[in-house]
Amino acid sequence: MGNKIALVFGASGLVGRSVVEVLTGSEDYASVRIFARKETGLAGLKKAEEYIISFDDLEKHRDLIRGNDLFICLGTTIKKAGSVKRMEEIDRDLPVKISAIASGNSVERLAVVSSLGANASSSNYYLRIKGEMENGLLAMPFKTIIIARPSLLLGDRQEKRAGEGIAKLVMNGLGFLMTGPLARYRGIEGKMVALAMVRSLGTRSGSHIMESDELRKIAIKQP
Repeated sequence: MGNKIALVFGASGLVGRSVVEVLTGSEDYASVRIFARKETGLAGLKKAEEYIISFDDLEKHRDLIRGNDLFICLGTTIKKAGSVKRMEEIDRDLPVKISAIASGNSVERLAVVSSLGANASSSNYYLRIKGEMENGLLAMPFKTIIIARPSLLLGDRQEKRAGEGIAKLVMNGLGFLMTGPLARYRGIEGKMVALAMVRSLGTRSGSHIMESDELRKIAIKQP
């Protein structure tokens, strides 16, 4: 049994829940600390420790954000956030603040969920925000940084998003046509993204940006 401690933010989301499940089932980790605004229903898993905290006052919880590996799976929608400014605070500023605290506490490795097409220079506010978030994290002194850029995420969300159901039907029906350079646009199961993040963080050093096609290959590869 390993003795590593994992820190997970965003465990209530599609990828985040799967990350917790992978980590708690791994022999490499002795403890999985879940940080959330409200109960996630994952506290009963073996090795899981859930902390209900205020994300608006992270400094208050600085001493808890200690361990070996940090996983950030945060994200919102414009409908839920209410404004682009609020999306910037949640999708860009919050991951950077969490990572700065973790790095200051000697956490060595970071894995984060971004988005296909993330670019700080994009005219699309969502892709710009994700790109700015990536830039902020890449400037930090982690030994390993894994940035997962999935395309459309497949799987059962607790939170239903408008239009996503139709997009998934189209993606499932036409996904077989997306080969070669188009493979990066194929939808990917949230569980695959989670598995690829955990595997990559444990075997790589340096900074790596991984899109859906690479994430899928890592997830299905036999350990």
